Amino acid sequence: MSEKHICYLNKQTMSIAIILKMIAMLMLFTSCGGKNKMVGEAVVERDSLPSMETLDVETFVSDSGVIRYRIEADEWLVFDRKRPSHWAFEKGLYLEQFDSIHQVEASIKADTAYYYDKQKLWKLIGNVDIQNRKGEKFNTQLLYWNQTTEKIYSDEFIRIEQPDRIITGYGFDSNQQMTIYQIHNMEGVFYVDETETHTTPVNTTLNDSTLNE
Repeated sequence: MSEKHICYLNKQTMSIAIILKMIAMLMLFTSCGGKNKMVGEAVVERDSLPSMETLDVETFVSDSGVIRYRIEADEWLVFDRKRPSHWAFEKGLYLEQFDSIHQVEASIKADTAYYYDKQKLWKLIGNVDIQNRKGEKFNTQLLYWNQTTEKIYSDEFIRIEQPDRIITGYGFDSNQQMTIYQIHNMEGVFYVDETETHTTPVNTTLNDSTLNE
């Protein structure tokens, strides 16, 4: 088993939804983030090959001397000459945020992730699991995050788990903080401690007041 390389960075405090921005920093710190392999210019069909390959990435990010974030990926590939150019995390991606006593308070996980650098667009695929600071858990098979519009969205099935109920539906969009979000085609609300089940109207906006009653 290859040895995992660990890198420590510094970053100002940020919210859970912006945790994905941490990966952009990896481009600046590849020398301490894993095993790097640069592909030579003379390789035939250069456009189809990654310009950089980094294995066993594990990056810790601190704020005011306290470790607050961790980023982990088995493989990180950069395709700078493909159209569109992008980064690929095809063996999975995991990010977590710590509180002041180093307990995990938020996390993001996906089987596969792509970052399209020109569009500033993230695409997470397969078993996408997100937990926000409030303890709400989001699960879907496809999720996009547009850094330019500051929106997170999906056209796929979405499941939101709260302490007292589970909300399901199809089509989802949210602000970056994951505090105000909307399921476009509501399927149902299932209460954990009760047998009662009901559906809510289509295009109901879900926010702190509606989801924490």
